[in-house]
Amino acid sequence: MFKGAFSIWNRDMLVLRRSLFSELLAVVASPLTFYLAFGFGLKGYIANVEGVPYTVFMAPGLITMTAVSAAFDESAWSMWFHRKVQRTIEAYRVTPITVYDIVIGKIISGFTHGALKGVAVATVIFLLTGFRVAVAHLAGYLAFIVLGSMIFSCIGTVCGTVLDKPETIGKVQAVVIMPLIFMSGVFFPVSSYPAGVRAFVTAIPTTALFEGSRVALLTGELNGSSLAILALSAAVAFAGAVAIFNRKIEE
Repeated sequence: MFKGAFSIWNRDMLVLRRSLFSELLAVVASPLTFYLAFGFGLKGYIANVEGVPYTVFMAPGLITMTAVSAAFDESAWSMWFHRKVQRTIEAYRVTPITVYDIVIGKIISGFTHGALKGVAVATVIFLLTGFRVAVAHLAGYLAFIVLGSMIFSCIGTVCGTVLDKPETIGKVQAVVIMPLIFMSGVFFPVSSYPAGVRAFVTAIPTTALFEGSRVALLTGELNGSSLAILALSAAVAFAGAVAIFNRKIEE
């Protein structure tokens, strides 16, 4: 069971191994810049947010942002590259590998990329700042990262499946993915929004991801409604990715 998915994941890891150092180095630059610019640049203007120092408040969001963005990038670009350039997807069709194997393999690859890059960012923040968390809080935080990575991997798989031009994937990142991340409480609490806007933002799964994962990492508390929203969203995203990918390869 899932032998085909593991084969796809193993292939993606062999590719990642060749460029792991450069990938980790590149991915650390952006969130670390945000942390230094906003965390330290605004430290004199923002003392505490929801009872914690601002640098502590924003650190979980930056780690989560890195993980799920990497999951989207890996799934979207590798699916597009394998479909349009290397034609690997066509090769899969003459093997016993199923549609479920391909989508699950891409989800696991996306999560692995996200986990490695999230750990890299967390390590740098840990070494350069006073940000610390209890080890006991990591299991709950990981539950949010797994579900969040699954959602973003599925969205990336859909983009890599239906979009033929690489620049269109970049536009989706700029116009859809990044706004969803930034408006979901990475740099400020969702409670700051006006009531009408807050109701809309709270209904977005990414808000459940960033708000829930922050609370889980800093306090160890698990928000059941946030996990339920993410689990339902992940199930819908997986079903959608499988259906869209299956229809595309049958064309």
